[in-house]
Amino acid sequence: MDNLEIQTKIEQLRKDLNDHNYAYYVLNTPTISDYNFDILLKELEALEEQYPQFADSNSPTKRVGGDLTKKFQTQKHSSPMLSLANSYSQEEIIEWVARCQKILGESSEFVCELKYDGVAIAIQYRNGQLFQALTRGDGEKGEDVTINVRTIRSIPLTLKGDFPLNFEIRGEIFMPKKRFEELNKIRELQGEGLFANPRNTASGTLKMLDSREVASRGLDCYLYGIQGFQSSEKGHYQTVFLAKNWGFKVPDYAKRMIEKTTNIEGVMDFIDYWSHNKFHLPFEIDGVVLKVNDYAQQQLLGITAKSPRWAIAYKFKTERVETLLNSVSFQVGRTGAITPVANLAPVQLGGTTVKRASLHNADQIEKLDLCQGDVVLVEKGGEIIPKIVGVNTSLRKSQIRIPFIENCPQCNTLLIRKEGEAQHYCPNELGCPTQLKGKIMHFISRMALNIDGLGEETVELMFDKQLIKNPLDLYSLRFDQIISLDRMAEKSANNLLKSIELSKKIPFERVLFGMGIRYVGQTVAKKLAKAFQNIESLKDADLEQLLAVEEIGEKIAHSILNYFEQAHHIELIRGLQKEGLQFELEEKSKDSNKLEGKSCVISGTFETFSREEIKELIERNGGKLASSVSSKTDYLVAGSNIGPSKMQKATDLGVTLLSENQFIQLISQ
Repeated sequence: MDNLEIQTKIEQLRKDLNDHNYAYYVLNTPTISDYNFDILLKELEALEEQYPQFADSNSPTKRVGGDLTKKFQTQKHSSPMLSLANSYSQEEIIEWVARCQKILGESSEFVCELKYDGVAIAIQYRNGQLFQALTRGDGEKGEDVTINVRTIRSIPLTLKGDFPLNFEIRGEIFMPKKRFEELNKIRELQGEGLFANPRNTASGTLKMLDSREVASRGLDCYLYGIQGFQSSEKGHYQTVFLAKNWGFKVPDYAKRMIEKTTNIEGVMDFIDYWSHNKFHLPFEIDGVVLKVNDYAQQQLLGITAKSPRWAIAYKFKTERVETLLNSVSFQVGRTGAITPVANLAPVQLGGTTVKRASLHNADQIEKLDLCQGDVVLVEKGGEIIPKIVGVNTSLRKSQIRIPFIENCPQCNTLLIRKEGEAQHYCPNELGCPTQLKGKIMHFISRMALNIDGLGEETVELMFDKQLIKNPLDLYSLRFDQIISLDRMAEKSANNLLKSIELSKKIPFERVLFGMGIRYVGQTVAKKLAKAFQNIESLKDADLEQLLAVEEIGEKIAHSILNYFEQAHHIELIRGLQKEGLQFELEEKSKDSNKLEGKSCVISGTFETFSREEIKELIERNGGKLASSVSSKTDYLVAGSNIGPSKMQKATDLGVTLLSENQFIQLISQ
């Protein structure tokens, strides 16, 4: 290649890597596997080293992480959060150990740890109290997610024992496998798209604006690296267990999550063990991290511009297997969405037997170019949900393409696909049995009306016996009807009737969620209930009023408008109202009128209360909430890390500034 071709190749690699970086770190929707990303990065590094005349300080090879989002305020790290050099080759690990021993001597110690597949976090503690938590960000600056980190129960808010007064601890926040599966089951029941994998779910959760929603997601964390702390202990391994004494959840040596060794045999044994046993862990890992233990030796080895020389990551390759595609079936969701599912010849993958894989939609089938009887490539990797990523066309025996169905497999209604949407839908909302049963299951679910004693089999049986056809029919059920069902005892029947009666006390926001309006999940239902107060105001709202509500976009707004345009939905609501269900937000009694007529803005992070709790205190004391500072603002309740521009604007306009303590004193007088 001549110089122009080389330069073009380098620029294209940079563009591709930047695009992949953005998709992974900002959008949380990876477009390439870690392995393929690292191959591209190494190719670029080699070209830049060979042709230094094309160097660029903004090359993906020169930076640590991805771009920052603008949702949270950014803060500078106390010291850069460097990424680790990655390797997929055991030979490279052997070479790394040999290089370290050549410089440090044969007696050097290595620490082997798990490489958690989550979100890197740096948490500062001052005087034994959690002070600030920053994401990796771009390595130099991170996003302040302190308020959300406080919700993670495995992260201590107050330390115990003989801890240092001022230090930073780093680790990884992740979504446990079990919790991830539970969340996806709930989303499937709600007719919402499934989360792709635990890592992306953890990342998205950590950046949610509602800390209460973060708390409900069940994130977890392991902490393993201390910054700004000089101990009499000489090494990383020893310091990790000091941190355990202070109250931190750290890697467990008894479970082989962390080991110390002096030779390559010990290192390779740890790698081999976890490459075979990672599936038994309650969380995802994507490799193993190796570190030189001794702090003085770490300093001797030093760091490069991007990563420390005293540490390296061995990454497991994404697992991929071949198996036979037996058939494709089509599932109908409660909203009518059609999801194609590949039925596979059973195959072992990621420690489990895989028999099925989602094909998502018609576009995915077309993209894969699936034919009957194909041998398909299935991946799991860091994903709990198996997916088909390709076809081994060399083994193809049939040219008959897999067609996407035209009619609903349950009621034979002609399917529709709206412009701009990926999925096909069955429009027969009132006659499709799967949709009708799905809507009832959603209505009775724990996060909606929470009616105990009605499982999927019981709902199916009641539906088949024509006892229920929609949620309203639940409130007409009689004891004699219920007791006549198979395996239904007298006590169970009475408990079910009691639970149905208790559901009439469920608050409006959960009833609204239970109505099953497309795209209206729990959080959106809460926002709508708070904004409109009752079902009548919501029903009569126009597009502009809906879009004015926080987190309501065009898609959700049009879905709400469409829902209330259907006469059968209004009939259902009227029937449930007659039964006594809550369709109005319960008016909370005020604590005082001390903020009556006062417009309040809150900004920053707080120690005693969350932002949501402070908002509630303002309203309970008669105040009104505003999103931005203006001449009409009376108080700016300012926490730590408040933006300087907002503070300056408040000062210029003569707005009264209140610290968290001053605010508490004001409403407590």
